[in-house]
Amino acid sequence: MQDTKKFIENLSGAGKSIGVLTSGGDAQGMNAAVRAVVRMGIYVGAKVFFIHEGYQGMVDGGDNIKEASWESVSSMLQVGGTVIGSARCKDFRTHEGRLRAALNLVQRGITNLCVIGGDGSLTGANLFREEWSGLLDELVQSGQISEEAAQTHSALHIVGMVGSIDNDFCGTDMTIGTDSALHRIIEVVDAIMTTAQSHQRTFVLEVMGRHCGYLALVSALACGADWVLIPEMPPKDGWEEQMCHKLSENRADKKRLNIIIVAEGAIDQNNKPITTELIKDLVVRCLGFDTRVTILGHVQRGGTPSAFDRILASRMGVEAVLALLEVSPGTPACVVSLCGNQAVRLPLMECVQMTQEVQKAMDEKRFEEAVKLRGRSFENNLNTYKLLSHRKRNAELPRSSFNVAVLNVGAPAAGMNAAVRSAVRVGITEGHTVFAVSDGFEGFSKGQIKEFKWGDVGGWTGQGGSLLGTKRTLPAKHIDKIAEQMRIHNINALLVIGGFEAFESLLQLVDARSRYEEFCVPMCMLPATISNNVSGTDLSIGADTSLNAIVETCDRIKQSASGTKRRVFIIETMGGYCGYLATVGGLASGADAAYIYEEPFDIRDLQSNVEHLTEKMKTSIQRGLVLRNENSSENYTTDFIYQLYSEEGKGVFDCRKNVLGHMQQGGAPSPFDRNFGTKIAAKAMQWISKKLKEFYREGRVFANTEDSACLLGMRRRALVFQPVIQLKDETDFVHRIPKEQWWLRLRPLMKILAKYKTSYDVSDSGQLEHIVRLRAKDNSAI
Repeated sequence: MQDTKKFIENLSGAGKSIGVLTSGGDAQGMNAAVRAVVRMGIYVGAKVFFIHEGYQGMVDGGDNIKEASWESVSSMLQVGGTVIGSARCKDFRTHEGRLRAALNLVQRGITNLCVIGGDGSLTGANLFREEWSGLLDELVQSGQISEEAAQTHSALHIVGMVGSIDNDFCGTDMTIGTDSALHRIIEVVDAIMTTAQSHQRTFVLEVMGRHCGYLALVSALACGADWVLIPEMPPKDGWEEQMCHKLSENRADKKRLNIIIVAEGAIDQNNKPITTELIKDLVVRCLGFDTRVTILGHVQRGGTPSAFDRILASRMGVEAVLALLEVSPGTPACVVSLCGNQAVRLPLMECVQMTQEVQKAMDEKRFEEAVKLRGRSFENNLNTYKLLSHRKRNAELPRSSFNVAVLNVGAPAAGMNAAVRSAVRVGITEGHTVFAVSDGFEGFSKGQIKEFKWGDVGGWTGQGGSLLGTKRTLPAKHIDKIAEQMRIHNINALLVIGGFEAFESLLQLVDARSRYEEFCVPMCMLPATISNNVSGTDLSIGADTSLNAIVETCDRIKQSASGTKRRVFIIETMGGYCGYLATVGGLASGADAAYIYEEPFDIRDLQSNVEHLTEKMKTSIQRGLVLRNENSSENYTTDFIYQLYSEEGKGVFDCRKNVLGHMQQGGAPSPFDRNFGTKIAAKAMQWISKKLKEFYREGRVFANTEDSACLLGMRRRALVFQPVIQLKDETDFVHRIPKEQWWLRLRPLMKILAKYKTSYDVSDSGQLEHIVRLRAKDNSAI
């Protein structure tokens, strides 16, 4: 395979100049993208220029266009907004303005642009590219540039990255800033919930999204809101009555608060705006509930970027530079984007046209089509919301005679409760009786099994840890008693939510099928572990919350040294033998090194890391950050590394060490984990329903095939059910990690951004794809 691989060493940027600008509305994570473009650009030998104040700076020239150095992007990873400034620019919309911009770029030899902004900014960039040769001709005729300069700079290449908190750009699952905006919204909702509960209030929250309801929809999913109003799905006539009925029903169920989330662009079937005040008046008039309105406004744009946004932006920034290095004159302008967990390149104008089509469909009241055009991620969120929000009365429910048990196994992970809530409610909607098991398989063997109703899981999405209780005990120890409890409660299917122990448990239960018919039922496992060390999935519930805890702490630790002399921090993360948290946490917090078990290191590596840091500290860089996974090495312990760095760094920097410990496991789940847990649990319960029907014979359920015991995981671009038996070969059981782990490909990226020369396999980097292909397998999308 070697000959088909592409390595970064073979790509050179020598002689190229790249301009980087942020344009339009700011979004958290833009700085991480700028930092990645600058460092990757310099790494491949190109010159990189900051273009301050967006297109305005390009038109005005002068000091607005400055060459960037490695150090000039230091310490900007954790800063919200955009450090190089952004502006809405009227001048660039005129031909005259674009002519001045072209002159400023040619004078500095810039023919590659990296534009970070929304669809307006990217459309402007494409127009500029199309006009480029005409603009140069004009500049030659007016004598402002020579014929030779025009020939040297004959083509302008453009790569876009979408920075927009609204997530309103077609072709990309997530835009830079969306996840951070969700963090701000959820922080506010969690805070409001405590006051609303105290007073039995109804809160109407307005979130941003003039043309796109993504923020409203996902935050409604993540906090279990009672009602959501978005521009893509106007409520049907008579919605006012329906909404009030639902609110009063929830109150009757002893729910002490109601949350209604409204996108600022919410409309009714006749394209009339639905405002927060209108809803408040409606609730007060019809129900007499104490109602308050909160408009979140620019809070959503502010604050530090989340771990997800920093990683997304860093990956996109590096991908953008690779795209510029590989571009040929005939290639259309592209956007680098994320599809599932995969970086892709898409033609910019195809994405822009599709984004404009959504608006057109909405204007023409073709709302279902608008939802489809928004893409698979949006559609799936909407379907999950519909599934969970509309509680059917008993008479409307399909009645099945099936009993499904749900339990947590292993260590607690944030997002487990959201998954249990979703599983219980979807199970009830599907007509099953859902039993919840306390304390994992240990509780199962003791008969700690209770039927859960719809209201029993109210308010669970925002709770950290495991409300059901969880234990690491494996079933083999109590297999007789568990089989007996399965028989007593007539359990027809199992949904196990947990980490590596849950995976081992399912394998043990499958193995016991030959001895106990009770285990011949459909079983599904959802990966939930902060370590993200389960085979068959790229991501696990809980890992994102844990990463955010690590990144937030690293930010604080780095800040603690500001104003003091040069300092290096050695930080130990959890994860068992899996280096996911150390590596991805290192990438998100700008670490200089991350020591992990999967990439063996020796004293020479430690020595070169110390020397590397010593060299860095001789420049204007003041702080260093080194992460170490708890089990990365038996002998090179955190103390050893701390002492080594302290000794070798004498006179240049001093050292501090920090063991993060269980704070990585606690805390309220992040929006991503709430959403991911909710969606995969709903999908798993639908799979269980399908399997129950499939394996129902002569009055009972009998499932004994490999594909009746599966793990539901996210693989690159899709959610897939994989038989646990088949995942056995992919697993290293001694160290409790998968044999192959996708995130190891991110390690060279972390090293490059920390100024190490390294080999980086870029074969995976996108060929230009087309937007339509992304919609081929809708139902497996995230």
